[in-house]
Amino acid sequence: MTRTNDGPARTGIRLDAPAPGWSIDADVVVVGSGVAGLTAALRCTAAGLTTVVVTKARLDDGSTRWAQGGIAAALGEGDTPEQHLDDTLVAGAGLCDETAVRTLVTEGPDAVRRLIATGADFDTDDSGAISLTREGGHHRRRIAHAGGDATGAEISRALVGAVREQAVRTIENALVLDLLRDDDGRTAGITLHVMGEGQHDGVGAVHAPAVVLATGGMGQVFSATTNPPVSTGDGVALALRAGAEISDLEFVQFHPTVLFLGADSEGQQPLVSEAVRGEGAHLVDASGTRFMLGQHELAELAPRDIVAKAITRQMQARGTEHMYLDARHFGAEMWEQRFPTILAACRAHGIDPVTEPIPVAPAAHYASGGVRTDLHGRTTVPGLYACGEVACTGVHGANRLASNSLLEGLVFAERIAADIAAGGHARVAAPQDAAHRVPESAPTSPLLAPEARIQIQRIMTNGAGVLRSADSLAGAAARLEEIRADADGAGERKAAEPGVEAWETTNLLLVARVLVAAAAAREETRGCHWREDRPDRDDEDWHRHLVVRVTPDRTLDVRRTDSADFPPTVADAPREP
Repeated sequence: MTRTNDGPARTGIRLDAPAPGWSIDADVVVVGSGVAGLTAALRCTAAGLTTVVVTKARLDDGSTRWAQGGIAAALGEGDTPEQHLDDTLVAGAGLCDETAVRTLVTEGPDAVRRLIATGADFDTDDSGAISLTREGGHHRRRIAHAGGDATGAEISRALVGAVREQAVRTIENALVLDLLRDDDGRTAGITLHVMGEGQHDGVGAVHAPAVVLATGGMGQVFSATTNPPVSTGDGVALALRAGAEISDLEFVQFHPTVLFLGADSEGQQPLVSEAVRGEGAHLVDASGTRFMLGQHELAELAPRDIVAKAITRQMQARGTEHMYLDARHFGAEMWEQRFPTILAACRAHGIDPVTEPIPVAPAAHYASGGVRTDLHGRTTVPGLYACGEVACTGVHGANRLASNSLLEGLVFAERIAADIAAGGHARVAAPQDAAHRVPESAPTSPLLAPEARIQIQRIMTNGAGVLRSADSLAGAAARLEEIRADADGAGERKAAEPGVEAWETTNLLLVARVLVAAAAAREETRGCHWREDRPDRDDEDWHRHLVVRVTPDRTLDVRRTDSADFPPTVADAPREP
């Protein structure tokens, strides 16, 4: 597939929402307050740009605070960026963009040091050096952690503190709705809805010529996930409605070891960090037999897709709903000092890992794909950037290497801020008049009733979960289409009222449709995309990417690239003089 630079795709699709009743102006608006969003905001502010941070809940309520294991970087003696690159490429199963990975691993160590200078306090050993552990897919100890297993919480604390110290303007409890575009198709800001406790009431707008999406993941599209409730794919859905391209969305990583709370348990589930296995915990069946031995050279520390598949196979073979993670040999002191968060979560659910194995099963964890970007975070819509889990930089390929996510958010947020400060979005200037913005008469996407959310989640878990097939994906696609058609043909029935739950559910449906379409199109097993009817990796036909966009009539255009190289984004075209 060849992408021509003939201007961005235009859809004109927006959510059904009231017209903005208030507005503010800025040079940059950052949507999201995890490691990626706050890093971008701090760097933009430092460059003298008027920056506004919009976040769906409180500043520290995103996915970053839930990260347990740590942040990967070649910081230890004997480790090198080249070794980190090799491990990342292996985990990515042939679909990583090597240039993007090399950027990550070479810029990563200094980015972590700048994070420390910002105030993040990582665990250290007796000599004062940063303590490093191992996780799945890593051949060396290179995972820096904080508070034992509370790395994300510490990073969030430090960045939130810096944002407040720098007096960066923030709008909390605000759900982003749609991208504003000018007559030339360039970004002109966002619309958003503030939910009660924010600085404004109702729907408003932030007018800015540069928008950075850092909205996190979409784990809530499945019934069981490690993601917080705010992770409803809002950034990906916004980008799709704006005409941006999405890539690799079929590669959803299911974390192998999530605390099993029962077959009917739904929503956010407690994560049992890979670092527990990194410190020597074993995966066992009900009889106590280790089953990862002989399946991979790294056994329990194999890449996540391999471990998740092995657990699922064991569950199928034995007719059980979970396996076990055994770390009783750690002893009480190690559990209390190294993994206090996980210990507390397990005990809160009646399990004491000091004296008994932990029941675990895979659950949706991380989207390796997302809004397609270049190495500066630029998407196919001029002025729209993306970083963190919402983005597809090419770093993760078909399966994210453990603890590369925090590093990716950090590195590419810094690169985005540098590009915006240098004028890479083509125009950092006073926002244009409202007359030049996307008209309010643009067609709207019919809203779904909030109760459809559970239907979507169950459809996705059953048809597009860890194990997929042509039949399961076709069934999921058909049921999702029924939900969409029902909303479109509401007829005399009262349509869903605009509101947070209806907007989130509508976003989830769009993201689910794209994920299922991509998973059905990729007729092979690769990385964390597992097709039981296509069990082999097919490099001849599928050593390439899928790119998806939404057409003006809200159908999906799914295209396969000509090679494993990403096509250029529109933003890759020569800059205007």
